[in-house]
Amino acid sequence: MRKLYRSRTDHKLTGLCGGIAAWLGIDSTIVRLIAVISAVCSFGTMVLIYILCSLVVPSEPRMHHFDPYLDHRYRWRTLVRPFSHP
Repeated sequence: MRKLYRSRTDHKLTGLCGGIAAWLGIDSTIVRLIAVISAVCSFGTMVLIYILCSLVVPSEPRMHHFDPYLDHRYRWRTLVRPFSHP
């Protein structure tokens, strides 16, 4: 069973709609439109539910993979290596 997370990559406010869209397997724009329409029609009750869900639903776990462009230690070694040879 898949768990519901707030998205780290597909977010506008808190990532809740992006996480729900990923969990349901649909486009996040559809979930955002449904959230906005229901917030207007419910006179703000949906806004409170959104805030509560954003506090309760955990954030998506970070993926620990090696990215040489983001890892400062790798960049430092590539900068130092050419100068370390006599």
